[in-house]
Amino acid sequence: MSRIATASLVGTTIEFYDFLIYGTAAALVFGPLFFPSLGSGAATVASIATFGVAFVVRPLGAILFGHYGDRLGRKKTLVTTLLLMGGSTFAIGLMPTADAIGAAAPVLLVALRALQGLALGGEWAGAALLTSEYAAHGTRGRYSMFPQLGPGLGVALSSGTFLVTGVLMGPESFAAWGWRIPFLASAVLILLGLWVRLNIAETPAFAKTMARSEQVRLPFADALRDQWREILLGGGLLSMTFGSFYIAIVFLTSYAGQGEGGVLRLTQETILVANIVGSAVLSIGVIGSAIWSDRVGRRRVLLTGTSFGVVAGPLAFAIMEPGSAVSFFIALSVLMLVLAIPYGPAAAYLPELFRTRYRYTGAGMSYNLAGILGGAVPLVVADPLVKAYGGMGLACFLSALGILSTCCLLGLKETRDTAIGADPVSTLA
Repeated sequence: MSRIATASLVGTTIEFYDFLIYGTAAALVFGPLFFPSLGSGAATVASIATFGVAFVVRPLGAILFGHYGDRLGRKKTLVTTLLLMGGSTFAIGLMPTADAIGAAAPVLLVALRALQGLALGGEWAGAALLTSEYAAHGTRGRYSMFPQLGPGLGVALSSGTFLVTGVLMGPESFAAWGWRIPFLASAVLILLGLWVRLNIAETPAFAKTMARSEQVRLPFADALRDQWREILLGGGLLSMTFGSFYIAIVFLTSYAGQGEGGVLRLTQETILVANIVGSAVLSIGVIGSAIWSDRVGRRRVLLTGTSFGVVAGPLAFAIMEPGSAVSFFIALSVLMLVLAIPYGPAAAYLPELFRTRYRYTGAGMSYNLAGILGGAVPLVVADPLVKAYGGMGLACFLSALGILSTCCLLGLKETRDTAIGADPVSTLA
């Protein structure tokens, strides 16, 4: 289990690092580099909007890689998603800007971002299944926390890389070429991830499915036919988690900065350090809630998190209002904590909802549907809401996501005692 946990942790950390350095770069430098004709403020909004492109593509990645993960195996599919993410990220680091190739630059940037989304759409479910299908009964929550630590460690790595790069060079050098270093450095991490993943075996649950020749021809179609309610409810359940995470890590990087549209006027270094502190809060919360779910059940922990999510948005923006570095650190930590509580048990809960023969596809579709509801939509509406109603307008939107997540959870049953190798009888409340 230590080898499986390591493979899951290393892979998701690398993939989230690759995915998140784009968000940091979009908030800090991509606007003037790839959308110079829009002006400073509009260019930043446009570059952050391109971050959301990946969320639209992620469900396609869940369907595509879920198909092969449910038919050919978890291990082979996870190696493929890692290579696709790594190649796309490295290519962004080599991208010419709009000054060099004009309008083709943002088009190529969006295309590479879409490939990143396709890869991450297939990554999470496979990593979650890797641990949940190996773990013994009663320890599934604890071992399934390892892929859930990927976002927190990915934030720390991405923010730390940009922080060190920015400190070691001036703003002009960073904007000219220094931003490329985090993208190019991902090549080393990808090689590490491949070495780890190539040295693991297929999961026992899928091995039994193969031995019995129980793979289905079209996992996507079977999952939609048999468990479409679980797919929709699971997506709604995690929407608040995604909303809190991407508002905190992507939108607030611009909202708290000193560029056009920045409200709190904090330095880039302060914001990146706050992200690193927030990632520590996220990781600690994930560990605690995942272990807790083995003791009291997934549903009780999830309900605690989604209920907290109803009030966390207004609370965080109220704390942030003074505009000091300390208040920003605390507010960001509140948002990270609220998403950590339901995120910790999610890698055990979603796989437990679905049958083995299309578990990769079903869990992946739920997870990436949440990415659209809580990742893409908030990033699109965040700037208009803040301009029209201030920070509290966006905070109320996060509260609405918390209500949606709570209602969806109430439609699902407890799954802690589900035998992962057997098909669940019913997971609807």
